[in-house]
Amino acid sequence: MAERIFVAVAWPYTNGPRHLGHVAGFGVPADVFARYHRLVGNDVLMVSGTDEHGTPNLIQADAEGLTPKEAVDKYSRIISEDLRALGLSYDLFTRTTTRNHCVVVQDVFKTLYDKGHLIKKTAMGAFQAATGRTLPDRYIEGTCPICGFPSARGDQCDNCGNQLDPDQLIDPRSKIDGSKPIFKQTEHFYLDLPAFAEPLARWISEQSHWRPNVRNFSLNYIANLKPRAITRDIDWGVPIPLPGWQDRPDKRMYVWFDAVIGYFSAAVEWAGMVGRPDAWREWWQDPKSRHFYFMGKDNIVFHTTIWPAILLGYGNGGKIAGGKGEPLQLPYNVVSSEFLTMEGRRFSTSRGVVIYVNDFLSRYDADALRFYLMLAGPETQDTDFTWADFVRRNNDELVATWGNLAHRTLVNAHRRFGEVPRPGTLTPNDESLIQTVESGFAKVGEHLEAARFRAALQELLHLSALVNQYLTENEPWKLIATDRDRAGTVLYVALRSVDSLKVMFAPFLPFSSQKLHEYLGYEGTVAGEPERRTVRESDGSTHDVLTGDYTKSVGSWAPPGLPVGQKLRAPEPLFKKLDPAVVVAEELRRMEQSGGK
Repeated sequence: MAERIFVAVAWPYTNGPRHLGHVAGFGVPADVFARYHRLVGNDVLMVSGTDEHGTPNLIQADAEGLTPKEAVDKYSRIISEDLRALGLSYDLFTRTTTRNHCVVVQDVFKTLYDKGHLIKKTAMGAFQAATGRTLPDRYIEGTCPICGFPSARGDQCDNCGNQLDPDQLIDPRSKIDGSKPIFKQTEHFYLDLPAFAEPLARWISEQSHWRPNVRNFSLNYIANLKPRAITRDIDWGVPIPLPGWQDRPDKRMYVWFDAVIGYFSAAVEWAGMVGRPDAWREWWQDPKSRHFYFMGKDNIVFHTTIWPAILLGYGNGGKIAGGKGEPLQLPYNVVSSEFLTMEGRRFSTSRGVVIYVNDFLSRYDADALRFYLMLAGPETQDTDFTWADFVRRNNDELVATWGNLAHRTLVNAHRRFGEVPRPGTLTPNDESLIQTVESGFAKVGEHLEAARFRAALQELLHLSALVNQYLTENEPWKLIATDRDRAGTVLYVALRSVDSLKVMFAPFLPFSSQKLHEYLGYEGTVAGEPERRTVRESDGSTHDVLTGDYTKSVGSWAPPGLPVGQKLRAPEPLFKKLDPAVVVAEELRRMEQSGGK
């Protein structure tokens, strides 16, 4: 029976284009997972959008001389186009500046307030000396008062894991300009996290299928929970839906509270977009649905502690849920990646350690990048990106193993037969190879179910190597002169294996798998691609989204059963072998862009 799989992907800030470190953590892994589950036949809803409120977006707008709206419009277009070009198959990739999002966020806030889960109190707030604007906790660094770590953030210390307030830091400084923040009394609403400590601890302890780093970090975090501010002194964000606060120009929702609710609001928007306004309930209120969240490790606590607390507090209340059905579902799994670094340093635009997605895709294929990030990316530990490693893996693994197998099989079959040849009697070796390749659906599927993407891809490369070896040993290009029937049988076995591998590679390599699907003589799409669409809201406003109708795809997670006699199309190489000179050229390009640093 088909499952409902909710794929919740971290929301990228609209304070600049996204770089490889971003898509390595939230983008490509989520898409591989979603594409796999669609092929299995599960009902998938994959959502996200651009995170457009908060100080980081204001800082970027100021730097470019734009209004906040102009800045977020600009970068929302750039980011969504990058994600579309990378093939990320969202059911809905939207924005947090929509009317729908505002309504849902305010409903969640008001419900928490009415249930007594919000506390109003006065505390010390941090402000930028030069502008008087609020400094978010993560824009403040200093020495941890507990362990002495010199680069603790204003919300927590990454070294000892303790929660902090910015005014607790020793020698605090703004990450924007290095100045000392100004601290002054300010009144805000706080989420009463300690009230949820017991149910959160019980729930997290039961999640034995989580990655150990996620589970352990979360348990350590909730050992010292404190109320968390959910409003800010800022004029750009979702208004606070309470008398005396609604019309204040200086108070808005804190962006982290606003953004995580986006997973829920995007599902509500999607339901309206497809003409079934209550369809979001099928994922959010069905206890059998499973919710998977994808992000980098710096966002773990938001998704394993703070967001679950909000969900527990909301239950099925508010105007959106209307008291009907089950409480909103908690995360089933939080698939957190480590960091992708370059030269041992985290990707950072401000420090010149950056490779933008759109810049990369202007010179290299999307599938080559997807392949690299899934095989050599930061799935379980920080991983250093180098151009030399990218070129080596592209040439020696993607091109030489899978690309070579697909191309030489198709070239020989198309040239000699023009169609899928009718096989003669299969030898034990023929049958063994077909069985081994087709057993990959179970083995690779098991890895993908558990979000072990590297292991799944390694298994596919291993199977590809076996088929390559089979071709090398049987040499159908020589057999054709002496035993055409046997040559046809060998090519049939290889074609059938390539056809199965095409499906298993499709979640990782959607563009080249579609080309191969067509070279093999099939019609339709093995897996659909995202498209841009303009949607209109209830207030008449419009905005662009990424979406797609993936139900029309013909692929399924099973051996396709390549028909004998099916006409083959003239193939071209699926991938490009890269000149080693790329390494030097890209290093020179990076140095020029970073001012020689």
